[in-house]
Amino acid sequence: MSAHGGSKAILAAFLANMGIAIAKLIGWLLSGSASMLAEAVHSIADSSNQVLLFVGGKRAKRHADQEHPFGYGRERYVYAFVVGIILFSVGGLFSVYEAIDKFRHPHELSETWWWLPIVILSVAIVLEGFSLRTAIRESNGVRDQKQSWWQFIRRSRSPELPVLLLEDSAALLGLVFALAGVTTSVITGDPIYDAAGTLAIGVLLIAVAAIVGIEMKSLLVGEGATRVQLTDIIHAIESGDDSPKVIHIKTLYVGPEELLVAAKIGLAVEKPLGAVARDIDEIEQRIRAHVPEAKIIYLEPDVYRDVTGEKPTTAAFVFPSSD
Repeated sequence: MSAHGGSKAILAAFLANMGIAIAKLIGWLLSGSASMLAEAVHSIADSSNQVLLFVGGKRAKRHADQEHPFGYGRERYVYAFVVGIILFSVGGLFSVYEAIDKFRHPHELSETWWWLPIVILSVAIVLEGFSLRTAIRESNGVRDQKQSWWQFIRRSRSPELPVLLLEDSAALLGLVFALAGVTTSVITGDPIYDAAGTLAIGVLLIAVAAIVGIEMKSLLVGEGATRVQLTDIIHAIESGDDSPKVIHIKTLYVGPEELLVAAKIGLAVEKPLGAVARDIDEIEQRIRAHVPEAKIIYLEPDVYRDVTGEKPTTAAFVFPSSD
């Protein structure tokens, strides 16, 4: 997995979630807290998600073959989409079900072990904070500092770090909900607050799963270059000595760090074939220098005709991709 895949962040999140899940299960068994059970299932689901992200990164490294001539890079999107499904079905729906059950059949917390969930959740908040810090540090290595965090999640073509940021943020906020519910139940003696905390965790997980699912669906369907990348590619093509013109261009991410560029470019009619071939090679080099992700480039030369007598704007010839 490349550095963009966030291997360190995935490992940190997996180790943190496994340790936290075991502690939460023990806390639930001894105290009977519904919030503890919801959080334990949440941590187990998150641990499974990290395994899926890691496996997806490994499988995406397979070389292209006859059946998949553009390689397996988009398999990372498939596994990230499955992560959203697991986060929704296992984490969110279970927590909502458990909360409804506890609203209908309130269960008193253990008088002996009432303090244990509070201790475990407090420690878990600290550990989850370290995991989130690792994800933020890794993301800052690839994030444009002009981007907000929401823009990074929306526009990143690499799925692992945005998914981890959402997961870790949801986990931290879920722990706060659970701690608030358990603490209030202990203080008031009313288990309804514990059930309310469980419900809040479930709704949070469903919301995060929906965001992950929507983003990964868009990547699976196929997203092109960002507006900045598209502008850089057009500039790279048209900055040659003979000022070749972009007639038509399309882009597609065939993997998180692998961009396909297909363009028809206008060249002078009097150019011999050898000169056209050299121009194509130079244009490819310029595109890769401006946008390193452009690893697959197909350029079709054509005769440029200025029928208006004016320099055309690229907007009239370019199919802009979404951000």
